[in-house]
Amino acid sequence: MNVIEVNNVWKRIKKFQLTNISFHVEAGTIAGFIGQNGSGKSTTLKLLLNLLKPDEGELFILGKNVADNEVDIKAQIGVVFDELHIPQHLTAKDINSLYRELYPKWNTDTFYGLLERFDVPKYDAIKKMSKGMKAKLGIIVALSYDPKVLLLDEPTSGLDPIVRDEVLELLQTFMEQEDRAILISSHITSDLEKIADSIVFIHEGKMLFHENKDELQYGYGIWKGTHEEAKVIPKHAIIGKRDYVFGVEYLVQREFVSPVIELTKPTIDELMLFFVRGRK
Repeated sequence: MNVIEVNNVWKRIKKFQLTNISFHVEAGTIAGFIGQNGSGKSTTLKLLLNLLKPDEGELFILGKNVADNEVDIKAQIGVVFDELHIPQHLTAKDINSLYRELYPKWNTDTFYGLLERFDVPKYDAIKKMSKGMKAKLGIIVALSYDPKVLLLDEPTSGLDPIVRDEVLELLQTFMEQEDRAILISSHITSDLEKIADSIVFIHEGKMLFHENKDELQYGYGIWKGTHEEAKVIPKHAIIGKRDYVFGVEYLVQREFVSPVIELTKPTIDELMLFFVRGRK
């Protein structure tokens, strides 16, 4: 079952345009959403939240059209941005009192249990918390009313590695039930390598790929050598190229390259670089 569907979506905002974007996120999976700043990630998330309307195409969450079922859908999704959009004078205890009145499915036991597990104070005002504490609190709030979907926009941005790991642990806790799904936009691709099942890559408003993460990393390889040695690489296998001082580096499709040729597994960062800059 597809929990999130984006079908042939176009959206123009001034000089920027999303062009025919299509991807889906299956139940029980985490999709990493990658691309440079200004590529259209935040615009896509706003379309999924019905904060923007598509010029063409349709978006679905939990099988329902986003434009026609906004109230019902928003009761079942958790949204986390890189900043915590909750009044800064409130404490976690205040948030519990407020949100249990706002959300019929708010679970105080879940909220306090997660606060304790991840060492987030109950009585400190948000304005006194560190960026890491605020990040953990934002996700804890989103998890405490039993959403089916999480939409995350740079939730680990600016956090130290230890706190980032705790945030990823929170997300894995959420995914313990198989009917849930996460779409996470992040520039920290090492986080996505740890938790994502698939990668959605857009560049300048256009889809470059939507692939299973393991298939991406094992379906492609990086070869490095001199220009003379490069003759062993079939031209039709080459996806991208980067020149360096003593030779050349290729991103290649493994299926078109002899198994005796040594290739290294690309990182998500390397895939991005080759797909964008290596094709020029």
